[in-house]
Amino acid sequence: MSLERTLTVRVERISRQTPEILAFELAHPWGRPLPSYEAGAHIDVHMPGGFSRQYSLARAPSAASAGRYVIGVKRELASRGGSASMHERVREGDLLPISAPRNTFPLREEATHHLLLAGGIGMTPLLAMAQALAARGAAFTLCVFARSEEHLAFADALHAPALAPHLRLHLDQGDASSQRIDLRSLLAQRAPGTHLYVCGPGGFMQAVRDAAAHWPEDALHTEYFAAPADAGAVTGLPFTLKLARRGITVPVAADQTAVDALHEVGIDIPVSCQQGLCGTCVVEGDGEGAEHRDFCLTGSERRHKVALCCSRAKGLELELQL
Repeated sequence: MSLERTLTVRVERISRQTPEILAFELAHPWGRPLPSYEAGAHIDVHMPGGFSRQYSLARAPSAASAGRYVIGVKRELASRGGSASMHERVREGDLLPISAPRNTFPLREEATHHLLLAGGIGMTPLLAMAQALAARGAAFTLCVFARSEEHLAFADALHAPALAPHLRLHLDQGDASSQRIDLRSLLAQRAPGTHLYVCGPGGFMQAVRDAAAHWPEDALHTEYFAAPADAGAVTGLPFTLKLARRGITVPVAADQTAVDALHEVGIDIPVSCQQGLCGTCVVEGDGEGAEHRDFCLTGSERRHKVALCCSRAKGLELELQL
């Protein structure tokens, strides 16, 4: 497997946000600045036990952040090892390898209003977005869905004076007077220029997609924790990759990914999540000829880009700018 440049950071602080969520503040071991990023970015964290997971940066980049990264990690009951490792084995002062930040979930400059919908720990990239939007005086609404106040992560940041006027909070439990948000009513009409950003558990994501089915595809932006349970397998019919810049073709077997086929002939394609979520393996190519199985590209991007870890050709050949 190929990975992008790896950095080493020190775990400066660990703070409990909810019974299930810890926040980790990461800094350069020698106090140097960490690479810059834009709100919506994520990093790969390589943790004890050989696990690697992607976590969104939960703080907008600013002078106040002192070049530190903040991530939120929910301890999943059905953890495959990653969240358990972060919660049980990582301590303050530990050194962790991480990737440089990359962003497949950016704020759209063309938007005149930003509607941010966060479910549970899915608030992490959207919190950073809200902070960035508040700093620039942009128009936005941040809707956060949580079980209860006890399960509301980063509550202090959410209730900060800069965000409070823009915040709408939906709590499933608690006082009957708690504000509730009806997704279908909220998304029934789209004001011109409004863009929708969504991150949260699979069920929440699907509920938002259903309620916003009539929105233009390029006005809806999503960040998934994991590929949906009903996502198709990466295998399929065999096809050929046509590498336009090299003038060669590479066969892809029925039970093989395009990334693996390219690696076999010595062509290095960086990969990370291998589920079509993070965008690491995205390349320029004939998106019209691809059977897209990713969850990171917009409709317009799919016309000229392909996520090679999971997507295949619609026909017998797929041309790439490689």
